[in-house]
Amino acid sequence: MNAVLKPLQDYLIADITLAAWGNKEIKIAETEMPGLMAIREEFAASLPLKGARITGSLHMT
Repeated sequence: MNAVLKPLQDYLIADITLAAWGNKEIKIAETEMPGLMAIREEFAASLPLKGARITGSLHMT
């Protein structure tokens, strides 16, 4: 029996070729949300939500 063992991962990359596009989208979002970026900078060191599971819901009609 030939078994291939994969290392444990807590993430999944569906298509690594989209990484550059994703980084570009993140940069655009950062410039369009200065308030959110200020909060990110303020709390980056203390990580007050570390370990929390954050969920959201958006209803589209």
